[in-house]
Amino acid sequence: MRRAVVVSSVVLMAALMLLAPCGAGAQTIKVGFNIPMTGDIPKVGESSKYAAEIYLAEINAAGGLKVGDKTYKLQFVYEDNESKAESATAAALKLITQDQVLAMIGPQASKQAIPAGEVANASKTPMISPWSTNPKTTEGRPFVFRACFLDPFQGPVAANFVTEEFKAKKAAVLYDISSDYPKGLAEYFKEAFEKLHGPGSVVAFETFTTKDADFSAQLTNIVKSGADVLFTPQYYSEVALIVKQAKDLGWNKAIMGSDSWGSAELMKLCGDACKGAYFSTHYAAAGAKGATKEFIDKYNAKYGYVPDDVAALTWDAIGLLVQAIRNAGTLTGNVDKDRQAIRDGLSQVKDFEGITGKMTFASVGDPIKCAVVVKISDQGEFEFFKQVCP
Repeated sequence: MRRAVVVSSVVLMAALMLLAPCGAGAQTIKVGFNIPMTGDIPKVGESSKYAAEIYLAEINAAGGLKVGDKTYKLQFVYEDNESKAESATAAALKLITQDQVLAMIGPQASKQAIPAGEVANASKTPMISPWSTNPKTTEGRPFVFRACFLDPFQGPVAANFVTEEFKAKKAAVLYDISSDYPKGLAEYFKEAFEKLHGPGSVVAFETFTTKDADFSAQLTNIVKSGADVLFTPQYYSEVALIVKQAKDLGWNKAIMGSDSWGSAELMKLCGDACKGAYFSTHYAAAGAKGATKEFIDKYNAKYGYVPDDVAALTWDAIGLLVQAIRNAGTLTGNVDKDRQAIRDGLSQVKDFEGITGKMTFASVGDPIKCAVVVKISDQGEFEFFKQVCP
């Protein structure tokens, strides 16, 4: 009986060790993922997790991640932020305080990344948002980084493109005023377009609020405005509704979107209505080469569809984190010290060759990198059209 008790105690201790926080001391590097697996944009969460799972499997199958003279297994912890700001904050707190992750990937959308970034920075935990382009995500937050360009860059990219490509002199904008990302980008586009064409050249600046599904009033104004192009920086689920309704109301001119269009779900929802439209984004899957094509092929083989820009940016965000951990040189097993070392390692990343482009961090968490403009082909593919660099 006594032997049974001893054996049971050993089993219990082993189980507790498996459940213990996995910092460097446990020869495991634990990374948190704060992503939207439910809510308005669940495909974003799915893409994030799928890309992460491929990366995780490859690193661990190769024996783990070598840091200094030690090798560590990676462990990923996924938390659903439900596409809500308050849930993203709660997820960040759980990952940082309960799970004791050394770093956090995500949130993706700015609406969740901005509040979660505040938590990460206050907790001195490195956070990399793959997809949040709003400046507020990293502003004044030395522990928060991103793997994408910013909206003050993307707005002028879109304004210049529609001017050059469509010879547009008047523009219309339709955006969600209650969401940080589209609101900020709409304003940056308007400012850039009016610098090119003068005050009042944005002839319709129409708004709606999250969850709205009927845009007929706003689109009627846009059709009547005399605009040469419609710019709508919305998420894929809203884009499908907006584009279809616009065409039903007689809009037959150019439509320009932003990086939030780049979901694999867009064409399933939008279909023929979105063919021929353009959007600024981070990478183009059609015609990709080298490491980018390798990623696309293995993702497609495993999950049955071409990865969107969220998946590609998540892959790069993990790559940036891995580079930062290597830059740290050693891990002590002290979570606070190791978080600081990883943060410092991120700030030292130079000329990182990502599958969405080359990235360098200077004094802040915003990378210097290029954007691309893609065209949605007649086959519904996102084809590379043009690259635009800072």
